[in-house]
Amino acid sequence: MVGFLGPNGAGKTTTLKMLSGLLHPTAGTPQVLGFNPAEREPDFLRQITLVMGNRSQMSWDLPAVDSFELQRAIYGIPRSEFEKTRDEFIELLQIRELVKKPIRNLSLGERMKMEIVAALLHKPKVLFLDEPTLGLDVTMQRRIREFVTEYNQRYGATVLLTSHYMADVEALCKRVIVIHNGKILFDGGLSALLQRFSAFKTISVSTNVGSDLRQYGEVLSSEDGRITLRVPKAESAQVTARLLAEQRVDDLTVEDTPIDDVIEKIFSQESAEGDGQ
Repeated sequence: MVGFLGPNGAGKTTTLKMLSGLLHPTAGTPQVLGFNPAEREPDFLRQITLVMGNRSQMSWDLPAVDSFELQRAIYGIPRSEFEKTRDEFIELLQIRELVKKPIRNLSLGERMKMEIVAALLHKPKVLFLDEPTLGLDVTMQRRIREFVTEYNQRYGATVLLTSHYMADVEALCKRVIVIHNGKILFDGGLSALLQRFSAFKTISVSTNVGSDLRQYGEVLSSEDGRITLRVPKAESAQVTARLLAEQRVDDLTVEDTPIDDVIEKIFSQESAEGDGQ
């Protein structure tokens, strides 16, 4: 499972459309499962799927089960296999009470669940997921992530995910690719990305109300006795030891810089370099 990250306009959706055969590249030839996607061979299309958070393939006035039947017919899925897979996905997403309701009567999160089931009924080997949790509440986002993880583990599928919700990337992807202005800025492990571009750690301390901890690092926030500091990564162990020895600490946590802050830093550095050039 690979996170595909970049600012708006970087080309993430365009790339997924090229990899799924919806767009033809102006140069070069991508390969997916040994196929050229632009040729849209049936054997290729039967092994992939593209889910876009802002697009729907479901019939608005029909229940989801009818749209599922349409997918069965399109992909020629044997009836017994289709029913087994359909029921498995319905159980995993806990939507048994919803599949017989017209799509127009469902919430955004419930519709997204139906979209994902419909897109995976033919059990594709490659999933292109473009903002699959767009607009969903935190609970629904987590449920979608759990389902994608379960599908990946059960069927060994490759997942290429774009998302502006860093929680999606952190929960699903050990590898990330970061693009900007037509270039790959980073391709590697998520942990390596944090180590490479994050020179600080965040220390959160619960202590006496009114305590002044500026001597330990940059104070990012202070509220109700909970003070958050930013300190150089190389000094975090020393600062933590000093805090515990010198202050009355009720609770203390040390965390890496949030990934969305790291990504923002990468983009700002790239923009600054581009302006300088």
